Amino acid sequence: MEIAKTIKVFVTLLLFTILTAFLLGKMFETEYGNVALIKIYGEISFEESPFEKTANADKIIDNLKEAKENPVIKALLIEINSPGGTVVATRNIANYLKSINKTKVCLLKDVATSGAYWIASACDVIVSDEYTITGSIGVTASYLEFSKFFEKYGINYVRIVSGEEKDIGTPFREPTEKEIKNLQDIINEMHKDFIKDVAENRNLSIQKVSEIADGSIFTGKKALELGLIDVLGDKEKAIQIIKQRTNLTQVKLVEHEEKISFVDLLSQFLSKNVFSMSKLKISV
Repeated sequence: MEIAKTIKVFVTLLLFTILTAFLLGKMFETEYGNVALIKIYGEISFEESPFEKTANADKIIDNLKEAKENPVIKALLIEINSPGGTVVATRNIANYLKSINKTKVCLLKDVATSGAYWIASACDVIVSDEYTITGSIGVTASYLEFSKFFEKYGINYVRIVSGEEKDIGTPFREPTEKEIKNLQDIINEMHKDFIKDVAENRNLSIQKVSEIADGSIFTGKKALELGLIDVLGDKEKAIQIIKQRTNLTQVKLVEHEEKISFVDLLSQFLSKNVFSMSKLKISV
């Protein structure tokens, strides 16, 4: 008799625990969301600007990691409105996205070009408006060069270097043919990896991606024809796709936002070099 009572109490407690865990899980899911909304707005880099919206790669990856490790989060909705950014920042985000074994739907807004498209290609499904501007699969490098201006006003660049190419990219002298070739080789190598990743992510042939990887931009309608996106639509369409892929009956978005303090922005601004625009910059 005592054994039967003990078993009954144990079963009751077990059922109560399971029910409580289920209800708490549902409450947590409803209260805090079951789909992570992560926005990538502005130029993608490891820096932030006090004057324009930027997408900080480290903070975006932190948000992705949080969504990846949260068992309540069943899927990710990645919203992109960006012209691209620096190569390493872009690749870091794209590579981390690929490591997440959850449904990943990307929604392209006004613009999602170059590095921004690279990131989008790492998602399972890409949704775009008909007139979203996307594509621009290419790499660019540029800097201002002042040597002729300096010559005009009698300003000389005194060159003291430990190697012939140590000051490559300096704005104070013209680049040599060898330096331009070396930079072009680097750009070509990056471009090759860009094409390879897009082809792999989108299940396209390298040849097909190479044919359109000349930096050309496309509307969402054209991108659909080319296989660069999957569906034309808006956020509601993206949510519908998430429901279909996760069997969720209700999607509650929880937004992961970058929190930037005024002090951070001010310190970054004050630390900027006034000649920053003359520095060599490689972007996708």
